[in-house]
Amino acid sequence: MKRGVISLSDKENKRALVLGKVDRGEVTAAQAGEVTGLSVRQVRRLLAAFRQAGPKVLAHGNRGRKPAHTLDSAVRLRVIELARTKYADFNHQHFTEKLEGEQIFVSRSTVRRVLLGAGIKSPRKRRPPKHRSRRERRPLPGMMLQIDGSRHDWLEGRGPYLTLVGAIDDATGEVPYALFRGQEDAQGYFVLMREIAVSHGLPLSLYSDRHAIFVPQKHRPSLEEELRGEQELTQFGRLLGELEVESILALSPQAKGRVERLWGTFQDRLVSELRLVGAATLAQANEVLSEFLVSYNQRFVVAAKESGTAYRAVPRGLKLSEVFCFKYGRTVAKDNTVKLEERVVQIPAGPRERSYAKARVVIHEGMDGSLGVFYRGRRIAYEEPLGEGAVLRTKSGKLATAPRPGVIELESGLIADNKSGRETNKSAPQRPAADHPWRRPGLAAQALRRKQA
Repeated sequence: MKRGVISLSDKENKRALVLGKVDRGEVTAAQAGEVTGLSVRQVRRLLAAFRQAGPKVLAHGNRGRKPAHTLDSAVRLRVIELARTKYADFNHQHFTEKLEGEQIFVSRSTVRRVLLGAGIKSPRKRRPPKHRSRRERRPLPGMMLQIDGSRHDWLEGRGPYLTLVGAIDDATGEVPYALFRGQEDAQGYFVLMREIAVSHGLPLSLYSDRHAIFVPQKHRPSLEEELRGEQELTQFGRLLGELEVESILALSPQAKGRVERLWGTFQDRLVSELRLVGAATLAQANEVLSEFLVSYNQRFVVAAKESGTAYRAVPRGLKLSEVFCFKYGRTVAKDNTVKLEERVVQIPAGPRERSYAKARVVIHEGMDGSLGVFYRGRRIAYEEPLGEGAVLRTKSGKLATAPRPGVIELESGLIADNKSGRETNKSAPQRPAADHPWRRPGLAAQALRRKQA
């Protein structure tokens, strides 16, 4: 408002005209109150001031004044400068939290107003919401974890493309563990489960998609599998079976929406954190991730509906190294060696110079690349790890399976049928009986002539 000039709004100008009529006696105070929506007392109060100072008393007293709570211009310029330089591409909420480290304490709405006024929009684009019915959270932590991997340019060209493998608790939204990998692989999920088992315990169930890591792809069940009513498992499926963790498979990405939304948050906030420190390698990314998970869980974890936990402690006596490994069934060669692709392990002689030739053994490939050969639960050979940072790939060949129900392996190398109790040599050749047709002279001669021909 300039000096000597009175600016009135339409409402205030209307009141000035009505008060002038009251002052001249053209209308009464009651009639003026009906027109302006004021009480008779308020009309008389304004009329007294109007007669002394004129129409300017109708203007608000704070008009033209700077608000007491307005943001200082220096702070405003500092916020805009940080948003364009150090914290570029941070969303408004994340940027507001980072300003506290710069000793600038302002609300998110203020930051949003300042940035939008400067033409800086939030980099995170939000789709219009769609109507969906959200599944209720589990009542206890540890009842179900959603696991998944996110392939993304986490380092924004400063380093290789990485895959973030992680889990989120369905009850609380806590991320118990996550790690960066070169790609989504079974070894990454093995490491993920081992760290969760050590730090939190074993969950009751895992919710995942139908990736080949969790479900065999295009697998035609064998006759033995059909008779048992079972399907061949992947290495990770075998691990869950040994840990007694239920596997739940999702039919769509929306079904595991909680972990999908988690990746949206990480691809916004975590990418900014990695950029802030200039992370350019896998090791650096995992260092930033470990610190990020602490702050993330402190801010976003919610309380479970019920008190307590459903995580199960790792059973006593369970050797994690013999569970969290890749297992393959193999037959020992005549020279007492077993082969896993290009690696050959020599088995030393057993008690009393025993040979393991033709015996069925299980090869344990550890997370560090070491190989252990097990026979009836006892390790009979071991090969040192390949080196640090070993990357495992699922090898060909069926997994090691348990003996058929009703069959017991004996220490002597024989197998016994529970029904008959009869012992037979598993590797002994089957000889025809004395009354077998091939024992007849005529048939034997015909077979010999065909063989010679």
